Amino acid sequence: MDRAQKEKVVEELGQIFADSGVVVVSHYEGMTVAEMQDLRTRMRDAGGSVRVAKNKLAKIALDGTDAAGIAPYLTGMTVLGYSEDPVAAAKVFDEYAKENQKLVILGGAMGGTALDPAGVGTVAKMPSREELIASIVGCIGAPASNIAGAIGAPASNIASILSTIEEKGEAA
Repeated sequence: MDRAQKEKVVEELGQIFADSGVVVVSHYEGMTVAEMQDLRTRMRDAGGSVRVAKNKLAKIALDGTDAAGIAPYLTGMTVLGYSEDPVAAAKVFDEYAKENQKLVILGGAMGGTALDPAGVGTVAKMPSREELIASIVGCIGAPASNIAGAIGAPASNIASILSTIEEKGEAA
């Protein structure tokens, strides 16, 4: 890899560290190509990505970013999982690490906060962005439907009373 390629990789990694809601660093020693493809597919389905990069280049890209706290984790065979959603990458890596003992979570970064493996697990248990939006919409919609029901209830009560009176009038 020549100098221009290295500079390009450093720039791409710097963009990843700056734009991602969460970055997870893991060892992947012993994983097969099929297992790595499975991990990549799961990450892509969750809206994230997986990147294997040279640790030295990743450390250069980390320098001066909010995620600089993860530099000590960049040793050995490391793979980076990242996503804009602050929870997606952590969820996928946490679930995959439980299924495949070859993937060992070392830590990560969420914004400017460095995370240890337990911190990544805690982030993985949080609801995703879509789940939070759905629950907020549900909370907002519930009072509106209650109000609509309360407004409509007197009208339906009056209609049933009029119907009863009309039926009594016809019977008489």
